[in-house]
Amino acid sequence: MKSILVVDDSPAILALVNLSLTKAGFNVSGELSGSAALNAVQKNLFDLFVVDINMPGMDGFTLIRKLRELPDYTKTPILVLTAEEVGIERQQGKEAGASGWLVKPFQPATLLAVVNKLLKDKD
Repeated sequence: MKSILVVDDSPAILALVNLSLTKAGFNVSGELSGSAALNAVQKNLFDLFVVDINMPGMDGFTLIRKLRELPDYTKTPILVLTAEEVGIERQQGKEAGASGWLVKPFQPATLLAVVNKLLKDKD
């Protein structure tokens, strides 16, 4: 079973993403901040990350860069899930190491399709 870490400062979004991915058979963990996510990756190994950009403290771009610095996560897919549609934000995400971009609000079926594609491309 593939493990996914979802990082978003909104408990409602965390719950929605968790429900959507758990129903599809994934093992899902959630964290409300970038620093909590970095703690989680010290204890568990994840196959994919879903990361918000606009979070207090550590933003998603910083989190992505920090994840990419860790030997276990240089190639792990990272999906950005954010309200930002701006091209410059997408470019920053790509430069930080994001593998994909999905804009909120999202359809659970679309989220699942993107997650499955990213995991398939990884294998």
